[in-house]
Order: sequence, then structure tokens, then C-alpha cells
Amino acid sequence: MIKITKFGGSSVADANQFKKVRDIVLADDARRFVVISASGKRHAKDNKITDLLYLCQAHVTYHVDYQPLLKLIADRFLEIKAELGLSTPIEDELARFAECLPQLSVDEIVTRGEYFTSRLMADFLGYPFVDAKDVVAMNFDGSFDFEKTEENLKRVMSEVDRFVMPGFYGQLPDGTIRVMARGGSDISGSILARCLNADVYENWTDVSGFLMADPRIVKNPKNISTITFSELRELSYMGASVLHEDAVFPIRERNIPIHVLNTNRPTDPGTIVRDVEPDPEGPLVTGIAGRKNFVAIEISKKNMSNAVGFIRRVLSIFERYEISVEHVPSGIDSVSVVVNASDVKTCVHEIIAKIQDELAPDAVRLTPPFALIATVGRNMNARPGTSKRLFSALGDAGINIRMISQGSAELNILVGVENDDFARAIEALYNTFVEP
Repeated sequence: MIKITKFGGSSVADANQFKKVRDIVLADDARRFVVISASGKRHAKDNKITDLLYLCQAHVTYHVDYQPLLKLIADRFLEIKAELGLSTPIEDELARFAECLPQLSVDEIVTRGEYFTSRLMADFLGYPFVDAKDVVAMNFDGSFDFEKTEENLKRVMSEVDRFVMPGFYGQLPDGTIRVMARGGSDISGSILARCLNADVYENWTDVSGFLMADPRIVKNPKNISTITFSELRELSYMGASVLHEDAVFPIRERNIPIHVLNTNRPTDPGTIVRDVEPDPEGPLVTGIAGRKNFVAIEISKKNMSNAVGFIRRVLSIFERYEISVEHVPSGIDSVSVVVNASDVKTCVHEIIAKIQDELAPDAVRLTPPFALIATVGRNMNARPGTSKRLFSALGDAGINIRMISQGSAELNILVGVENDDFARAIEALYNTFVEP
């Protein structure tokens, strides 16, 4: 059996957390392949190593003295090394990094957190260290070359039968280091699971899996025992940030399950992510999540439904500004383009002007910011009356619905509400569907 284990930044924040990781890994010989994030926060007012490295790079760019920051970073690693009595000579590597830092690319700089944390973890576990740049092959467009990665792994596996690897980065065809999105170590673990055809991908973090709602809003929300890949994507995108939403792509087609577990409470059952068939008798709702601060550009034009290509032309304007469109609810003579308010903060008036010039609408209106809330569940499509219960719950709570969207798969009912109603809306939906 092969288990890929990935440990997040909070799981490797200090020497005490390192000890927990070692206990977990060495408790099961199937945990032979370990992916490590950069050391995270030790307490609420602490800094993540990756954040410090990004700040360090900014200091270099703007010719600000970065040495105090670099010392702060180095001291974190040296403290872990000293407390655990490790022998890995990272002092020399840290010194070389400091000397070469002004000449390094942004990607090289910000990935050293994963690199040095993994070097220390490999020493502590007694596992070989393998650099991600020698394993994870990436294309220039940021996609992954799984075939090349499998070839790299075969070469590595001819020499070792287990290893520790940094997450968050890989290597381009020209040999340069390329980072993934923030939280990309989750994706690194998924890539290893796919290319090694693992039986399970264990993702260890500081929470015991996914919860059915945000615990900052709902008191003691229930744990989600099983969630599908599609449900995970929907909830992660809408703010349930336990696992990076893109981590499902490398392994979904092979249906390799992801087991989300808690480093600090390793006996908790956690959450299993895998594709399962809808169950008419199962829980109606899997989870509820949302985000604030969306805006809609509302466009009205007579006979819009007969104007072939009208919506495409609208969306092409947003594409020119490299704006990701969240949703496009429409009527016979109107269409609304929903986007993240922060994405259009500097260009929304230019976009509206382009729409007016190129499409000659009867009216264009920018809405005030609002929140989107997703009620997600694979079993909703087999249960008539779900939408009615949802709308009634919000109506009974005195919450006005600004927008409604539901796909034909009936996996997710999305509603827009006022930002000020965000928390009350989630509470109302949770109390209706989970704990009536």
C-alpha cells in the first residue's frame, strides 16, 4: 500500500510540530512519500516563512535592506535544527542563499521555505531528501507534465524507496523553478499520488477535515465525513479553505481518495474526498460556504435574446481586462456579469464605457457589493422542494435574495445577499438543512 502524506505549514511550524509529524509518518510504513510546506505560523501574531520571503523579495526589488528579514527567516530554521539536534548543514546553504538572493528569481526566492523545511524534516525522519525541481515537471503555461514527472519518479525510485519532497514548486523545461498557486503544496501531494498510483493521499493540516459551515459563524458545526471531488471544488472555491481546490485535478480521474486529517488530533476521523453515488436517503446538504464583496454589472437591451453573440461580446470585454467572471445570470432583455469587486476596482468604469461604446445597451448599472453563498449537496437533485426550503429559510430570517443561480446538475444552489446579511444567511441555512 502507498500513502502520500502532505503536511501543511502549521504542521511544521516549530520543533514540537516536527515531532508530531514524525510520530504520524513512522506509525505507518505505507507513509513512504512525504510532501512538506514551508514552516507556518507558530501563533496568531507570527509570520509564515513564505510571507517573509515574499517581503524579502520586495525589499530587494525596491532596494530596501533585507538582511534583518533574512536573519529572521534563518533563525527560524536554525532554531528547529538546534532543538531537534539535527546534523543537516543548512548554515552553508542559508549563507549561499543570502549571498545570491539579489540575483535570484522571485520563484526561486519564495520556494526556499519549502526547501529548507523539507531538508530539516528529511533529516528528522531519516528519509532521503528529493528536490521538487528534480521530480515535478511543469510546462511554460503552468500546467503539469505528468508523463515527464513519472519518468523523473522512476529514476528517483531506482535509488530510494521513500523520500521527503518540498511542495509548492516544480521545474520548467528550461530548468528554471516555477511556483504553483499559494497553497500549491496540496497540488504537489496530489501530483505524487497520481504519478505513484497511490492508494490514498493524506493531507494533514490543523483542522479535523471539512466542516459543514464556517465555525466563526456557526457554533460547533458538524464534520463532513465524506465529500465528492465536485462538492469539494464548490465549497473550496466559495471559501472553505481546508484544501486547495485544484488539488483534485491530478487524481480525480483515477479516483484516488484524499483523506484530510489533523496533525494535532491524529485519531480524529477527518474527511474522505472521493466520488460516490448520490444517496436519496443520505444527508441533503454536504456543506454551506460563501464569500463577500462581489459586484454585478447589469446590462439591459431590448430584444437582447435575439441578438446573436451579445453575451459573448460582453464577456470578451472582461477577457480583455483579464477579469475572471464568476456568474452570468440573465433574462430576456438583460444580463448581469458577476465579478469579484477587488478584481475590477481599478477598471470597472473603463469596462462599463467599453460596454456602452461597443454594445449600445439601453442601460448599464453597477450594483453595490454583495455576498454569494453556496449550499452544496450531491443528494439535492433527488429531493424535490430543496429550493423552496432554502428560500423560505432566508425569507423567514428577513433576508432579501439579490441573485439566484443553480446548474442543471443541482449540486449547488447559489444565492446573493447583502454583505451585512452574510453571517445571518449562513446561520439560517445551516439551521434549516443541518440542525432544524
